[in-house]
Amino acid sequence: MISILAQERLLGAALGSSSIGVVVFQQRKDIYKSISDFNSQFSPQSQISKPVIAKKPRLELGHLWNKAVDQTLGSLIKSLSSCGW
Repeated sequence: MISILAQERLLGAALGSSSIGVVVFQQRKDIYKSISDFNSQFSPQSQISKPVIAKKPRLELGHLWNKAVDQTLGSLIKSLSSCGW
């Protein structure tokens, strides 16, 4: 039989995981939209013949992904660092 404390921890983990999943999904959607906007600014005709994620935007994708993770988890990393983790 699972104790109430364990149930609360499982509920917290489930809610935390789902909320982080939503945040990550939203960030990825914003990243892909910004890449699409970036590609359409330079040459709308080349977007049809070339893949959406080319070499240069792929580097930008990595940069945007790192920035999104830093924004999302930055305060958590700071708090863990201050605790000595």
